[in-house]
Amino acid sequence: MKSYPLRFKPEMKERVWGGRALEQFGLKLPDGPIGEGWMIGDHPNGTTKVVNGELAGMGLDELRAKYGRRLFGAKANAAPDARFPLLVKLLDCNDDLSVQVHPDNDYEGLPEGELGKTEMWYVLDARPGAKIIYGLQPGTTRETLAQSIAENRIMDCLQEVEVQAGDSFYIPAGTVHALCAGVLVAEIQQNSDTTYRLYDYDRPGLDGKPRELHIEHSLNVAAYEGSGATRMKTDVAAPNEWLRLASSPYFIVEKGVSAGSWKLNAAPDSFTILVVCDGAGTLDWADGSVPLERGNCFLIPADLAEYTLNGAMTLLRSYLP
Repeated sequence: MKSYPLRFKPEMKERVWGGRALEQFGLKLPDGPIGEGWMIGDHPNGTTKVVNGELAGMGLDELRAKYGRRLFGAKANAAPDARFPLLVKLLDCNDDLSVQVHPDNDYEGLPEGELGKTEMWYVLDARPGAKIIYGLQPGTTRETLAQSIAENRIMDCLQEVEVQAGDSFYIPAGTVHALCAGVLVAEIQQNSDTTYRLYDYDRPGLDGKPRELHIEHSLNVAAYEGSGATRMKTDVAAPNEWLRLASSPYFIVEKGVSAGSWKLNAAPDSFTILVVCDGAGTLDWADGSVPLERGNCFLIPADLAEYTLNGAMTLLRSYLP
């Protein structure tokens, strides 16, 4: 088998806060409010399958077992029993998400077999005035946060940030946060589905019942002295250059704007994931070519030495540090 860029069938997730905006990427959505498209993932709650080329029909878990080190590289720790390290999503926030926080890998309360969750967001689109919740107000302690929750005034402890397309947010584990209505984002994260909710606006879930809150876990893992979260505008100074958006122990994410032909090299010790944020073009390599358009996500195998981007596109590139 000759390696080639892999595209996957997304796993669509119905969420009480979701909508139908992911249809704009040409994605086929099931009925209901769809909040998340898991574009590349290998998790007990959703595993994506290849839709192109010789490996079509194989799940990411099957690729891991059969070709892991070759396709994913040595840094992915791709032993047969090791999950793919990242989860890549597109999120449609038609309504506010819960106020939440994620644990790190060392939290004793993690579900068995689960990881912590450090993530980053790149804002693909935002309605005028759209905002997110991003961190605690300075001086907030466990005690003051707990009291604000008990008195139903948690918003007093939270920072709100207005967002626009092109904004980038790095969200280490422990960062209290929430996406809010009117935001469409690409999310790159650790391969985890562990979320602790502090507040959910007293609304019912999809089953008509109040969604579970996780107050004690949330108070335990929140970073009261700061988590190392960072945010930035992401104007790229020149075409065919990468701008670093996030650098963590779990992933590196960069933004680039292609113009004409852009020759690139795959990292021999890590896979690369490309997310097309805007524009159109092609992804070419020695043995073939695939079209690229907004919303596409491709996994570039670690052993695909060279490839070329042709066209005018804005892209995210993710790989392991």
